[in-house]
Amino acid sequence: MVLYAKDILAKDFLSFSKSTSVLETVKAMKATRHGFAIVGSPENPEGIVTEWDVISKVVAEGKDPAAVLLGDVMTTELVMVKANEGIAAVAKVMSDRGVRRMLVKDGDRVIGYITEKTVLANLEDYVDKVSAQISRLQAPWF
Repeated sequence: MVLYAKDILAKDFLSFSKSTSVLETVKAMKATRHGFAIVGSPENPEGIVTEWDVISKVVAEGKDPAAVLLGDVMTTELVMVKANEGIAAVAKVMSDRGVRRMLVKDGDRVIGYITEKTVLANLEDYVDKVSAQISRLQAPWF
């Protein structure tokens, strides 16, 4: 039994153009309780802006969030995983890359995202199911 990225992803993500202000974006992030927004579109993601990007590149620098555009603060190195990757591979990439969220792609389109919280929440259930399956296989056949 394998649990795939497509089985645990969340589909309700925010996306904005590079010309959107940080203020407009963080208001939407607050309203939807999201910690990030994709810059670009699901078909053509150009970057990501996280709450850490806003804190470190706008607030800590004393910049006006209404005057700063997402294109100026976005992280362009996107961490993505294919929809058919197993949860163990997803967790390893997140750990190796030191990220708390990653995008899930199906072909060339972003179809959702996975957070560390999602992985942890599903890992216990996954381990329980695998353990039960192993126990059944080890049981005597007579």
